[in-house]
Amino acid sequence: MRQTPTVKIFLPLIVPLLVLGWGGLFVLVNMTEPTLWPRWLFFFLVVVGFTGLALPVAAFLHYRFPAEPPVEHKVVVRQSLWVGIYAALLIWMNFGQVVSVGLAGVFLVGFVVLEIILRMRERSFWRRP
Repeated sequence: MRQTPTVKIFLPLIVPLLVLGWGGLFVLVNMTEPTLWPRWLFFFLVVVGFTGLALPVAAFLHYRFPAEPPVEHKVVVRQSLWVGIYAALLIWMNFGQVVSVGLAGVFLVGFVVLEIILRMRERSFWRRP
């Protein structure tokens, strides 16, 4: 029988994501000029950093409120990755000065609906032995 994954299982992934994301952002912001490739690296590191921050939160929420069937490891990582992509998207739109609370809410609802659809699809394949 599968168990809901705990936060301890994700520690080998959380630590490198946090060090790479936030350490890389520190080095990037302090030691480069904002040309084309450092900007793309900035967004990549934002995704990595926020994914590392969201991973223990998502794992804890799934552990605290288990689902039937229990979530797999890839679901927790995917949901954390959505947080990283959402943060990078908001920062990117802020650079263009087009972000607003309403637009941020629309994107948030879109990501939540997409995750719900993916979870419904995964649950439809589950069969009790």
